[in-house]
Amino acid sequence: MAVLTSYDPASYHYVGEHIEATAVGSVETTAIEQLPTVINNAKVAQKAWASLPLIERQQYVVKAYQQLHAVQDELATLIGQEMGKDYRRATYEVGGTLQNAGYFASEIGDALATEDVGNRTELQYRPLGVVAVISPWNYPLAMANNLLMPALIAGNSVVLKPSEETPLVAELFINTLNQVLPQHVLQVVQGGKALGQALVAADINMVAFTGSMAAGKHIMANAASGLKRLVMELGGNDPMIVMAGANMDAAVRFAVASSFENAGQMCTSTERVYVDERIADEFEQKVVALASRYRVGAWDGANVNIGPIVNPIQHQKVLEQLKDAKAKGASFLLGSDDYALPFIQPTVVSNITPQMQLETEETFGPVVAISRFGDIDEAISRANNSHYGLGAVVFGGPSANAVADQLDAGMVGVNQGVGGGNAPWVGAKQSGFGFHGTAAGHRQFAQVRVISR
Repeated sequence: MAVLTSYDPASYHYVGEHIEATAVGSVETTAIEQLPTVINNAKVAQKAWASLPLIERQQYVVKAYQQLHAVQDELATLIGQEMGKDYRRATYEVGGTLQNAGYFASEIGDALATEDVGNRTELQYRPLGVVAVISPWNYPLAMANNLLMPALIAGNSVVLKPSEETPLVAELFINTLNQVLPQHVLQVVQGGKALGQALVAADINMVAFTGSMAAGKHIMANAASGLKRLVMELGGNDPMIVMAGANMDAAVRFAVASSFENAGQMCTSTERVYVDERIADEFEQKVVALASRYRVGAWDGANVNIGPIVNPIQHQKVLEQLKDAKAKGASFLLGSDDYALPFIQPTVVSNITPQMQLETEETFGPVVAISRFGDIDEAISRANNSHYGLGAVVFGGPSANAVADQLDAGMVGVNQGVGGGNAPWVGAKQSGFGFHGTAAGHRQFAQVRVISR
């Protein structure tokens, strides 16, 4: 029996030339040869599940989520142990998922209810069939939940393939829900990249994915032969513009908090900051002062703000970007380009340029990367010069609204972060294909049918 072992990211260290870490636990992997059986079970279960009235599916799901309260602390601990998130933030992730479950299910049910559109015609939102949900490690519970709940309530069966970094969180999550849900309506398969690719290629009806742009392109290509429905959020390289009229302290707090949240391992993390040269000296000094107060450590450490980078490969990617920036003339106001496993200390880099990887690529590390501008049109152009288009933020006075209107992103915040109110989570350009959240997003997990009687 092959197993997938999960490691504590805070424990990665070198022993000679080899990297070692402490195992948290393991799960049985799913062989690719097992997928046809998994999919067939999902198809059989889906027919009975889809035959239930919408309200009954909704009630089933709410009852299933209520079972999670008994394992709430265990889920939070596993999130910390498997991906390094400090216990306070891990508790927030679990608590938010559980506390919002009833409201979320109600919102989904309302969105999928049959609509009378007049002239003896109605819109129905019918199940698609089998939905594959492929979820990431950085928010292992919340991200999976955002996709699988609307898929289930819509009448689909779901096969979840979680990240191989967080298999234990997924196993506990799904096994607990399955104490209530009918057999095979929700299944979990465990494995790496090859298993995910085989799942996409399998005889399913939809793929809901959160992950990298490169993986998203591969999924899209492999889903084409079956014209499978896709909802994909593919990361970001979010810019922040700080204008001369901005509330300085508010802009500083946001730049640091957004760059460092979840150790920078967040799709809407601020990746590059463009600040008006007239206020840049003060801005940089205050960013360094605030960033210096952040504490790095393991998930269960006291007053920890920044946890470890999830694995040595990602740690090395961050270092490569920092080294590239240093080689191309960037200035390090805080930190360096050389950190031992498993942490990246709070780092502030100035004088970034369009030739640096810190500007062109998603970093996924606790780095504030700053550049100065003399003309607002230059800042807007650099902010938009990316294949990504998930989020963007501008801090400034009244003219900030006009700048925000020119930013190419699915979500834009003016003097605040992105994604406020009852809005979907949506990316522009190559950051997204389809979207989720709110009525419009929930309906992407269903087939629209027009009935005229």
